[in-house]
Amino acid sequence: MGNRQLDEFHVEVRPCHLRSVACGFTLVELIVAITILAMVAVLGWRGLDGIVRARVALVTEMEQTRAMQLTFAQLQSDCAQLAPGDTLLARPTLLAAQDRLLLVRLVFAEQTPSHVQIVDYRLRNGVLTRQESVATRNLNELDAMWQATLSDTTNNTDNVSQNTVVVLQSNIAAMQFQLWGSDGLGWRQPAASAGASLDPRPGANRWTGLEVNLRTRGRDGSMVKIFLLGAT
Repeated sequence: MGNRQLDEFHVEVRPCHLRSVACGFTLVELIVAITILAMVAVLGWRGLDGIVRARVALVTEMEQTRAMQLTFAQLQSDCAQLAPGDTLLARPTLLAAQDRLLLVRLVFAEQTPSHVQIVDYRLRNGVLTRQESVATRNLNELDAMWQATLSDTTNNTDNVSQNTVVVLQSNIAAMQFQLWGSDGLGWRQPAASAGASLDPRPGANRWTGLEVNLRTRGRDGSMVKIFLLGAT
């Protein structure tokens, strides 16, 4: 077997110099990324602002609703305890006017005779307040307190407690009333309230129902509720 001539293969390995690739973003890419982040931030801020505004509006609505409920509850209590005309010897027990309601109610305390006091509902500058006088059994004192309340001189009257002025509700645009009499002739305007309770004759007209209309600012509608007078 002859000698075979083996071809020698020489593999020459040469170093490969790789060109370095620069890492990072170009200026255009950075601008695009910043723009996207800014848009996301604006959308997030608007969403959060909408949530906060909705929460504030909801809280305000709940506060107004609660104040309206408390106002009507207090009116119902006062109307139910309206003093009967025969007890006061034909003295006025109720006077309804624009943005104002005056009434004389009975006050019952434990183990003491019943007393009477004047309650004054008044709307001023959008704020509805309730003020009550001290309870008394002296009709002369009641007359003095009634006249003082009508003439707005309660600040100088010792029988009217200034500590009982309570703010019931704010943001009220108007307060209106209508009256229902025992004669069944329908609802009448507040101007008729002055004379009905003063007639001492048997079978004379007596006010048996009061309609209260409260309209809040910024709303088209109003809240209306009817109360029985002297129901208890």
